[in-house]
Amino acid sequence: MSTITLNHYLVLGAILFAIGVAGIVINRKNLIVLLMSIELMLLAVNMNFVAFSRFLGDAAGQVFVFFILTVAAAESAIGLAILVTLFRNRRDINVAEIDELKG
Repeated sequence: MSTITLNHYLVLGAILFAIGVAGIVINRKNLIVLLMSIELMLLAVNMNFVAFSRFLGDAAGQVFVFFILTVAAAESAIGLAILVTLFRNRRDINVAEIDELKG
């Protein structure tokens, strides 16, 4: 019977983080995919925090993950609110044209 070790969690976290980075690098036009890629990267880091917290027997990493998830939820809500406002004003969500909003 095999057990799941710390290395398994770290490799999975690294793979998720790499998928998030690839989503940002490959897709620079769709704002929703960019937000999802950032969230995926944050969740990969959170998985590493929880894995190290469990491995070391300390709850500090899990408490830190709670605060990161709170900030990530606020970031998603604000990002989606900006996205909806942008779509209502311009009828288009093109990331390349967002820099035209400079005032």
